[in-house]
Amino acid sequence: MSHPSTENLNVASFDRMPSPAEIKDRVPLSDKAAATVLAGRTTLGRILDRADQRPFVIVGPCSIHDPEAGLDYARRLKALAEEVADTLYVVMRVYFEKPRTSTGWKGFINDPRMDDSFHIEEGMERGRRFLHDVAEIGLPAATEALDPIAPQYYGDLVSWTAIGARTSESQTHREMASGLSTPVGFKNGTDGSLDAATNGILSAAAPHSFLGINEQGSTAVIRTRGNKHGHLVLRGGGGRPNYDTVSVSLAEQALAKARLPQNVVIDCSHANSWKKPELQPLVMKDVVHQIRDGNRSIVGVMIESHLEAGNQPIPADLSQLKYGCSVTDACVGWNTTEEMLRQAREVLRPVIAARKA
Repeated sequence: MSHPSTENLNVASFDRMPSPAEIKDRVPLSDKAAATVLAGRTTLGRILDRADQRPFVIVGPCSIHDPEAGLDYARRLKALAEEVADTLYVVMRVYFEKPRTSTGWKGFINDPRMDDSFHIEEGMERGRRFLHDVAEIGLPAATEALDPIAPQYYGDLVSWTAIGARTSESQTHREMASGLSTPVGFKNGTDGSLDAATNGILSAAAPHSFLGINEQGSTAVIRTRGNKHGHLVLRGGGGRPNYDTVSVSLAEQALAKARLPQNVVIDCSHANSWKKPELQPLVMKDVVHQIRDGNRSIVGVMIESHLEAGNQPIPADLSQLKYGCSVTDACVGWNTTEEMLRQAREVLRPVIAARKA
């Protein structure tokens, strides 16, 4: 007696995806890129361990959609990073995956052609190539880990990882974070609460065993050692910012209660700036002044920045896209980015020099 099918009833097709090993063969890791990645991870770890007194700055486009403009940005940022390196450690924000509240463009890896064709196999290779090119320039890269399989494809090119506000509570992402080779920042929840993030840091610090894939693309049980460099990212939420001194103090208390290192990163965008890019410099100035006035828990900041200020919708005719302008969250422009980092350096240079002494 035959049985009706009981699985895959809503699946249209299974299209073959190249294995991580195949993608890495197409875009192999060069010695220079590997050195950039390792230097980034080491320095960020030293900052979190208080061996390096500089705060780090995760800065770059809300998302990468045009590799040409992205590399233009990276070359400018490399020069700026060298200029402020005595006081600030700069890491480029390279986000490929965009979590959506309902619908919308899911990012460069999912839809690299920006036409709902979802050539993920193409997006993965092009995304890896972009990360490699950034590392060749000499800039460490930061990204958000959204798809739990994706780090097998390009995790060797990442120096810092975020777990987003929507996924900090996810057991899948906590398990993944426990095995990542980078420091991991857990963002507070969209409602502004810290519990999901602090519990995420605790969970990721422990060993885990879970299903995933290996380099050859085969299903594997992944067993992790735990990640000792989890930390908290304050991004606002629940209708209010949380970068102010009171909010930072409450975050310090929450971390102390959980017996976690008091390492806090402030996201100048998202709810902390009411998603208004012109407010990001004000958030940055407030945070810099907290550090100047003696705060020791703030170890870094995040800034959404691109060549041009603001954002734009994705047109049907992609030739109409404005060069260097975000297609997701609105960003500050390049001139403002330079001002923000130079002003922060000017204020903090004597503070960091005193700490080193």
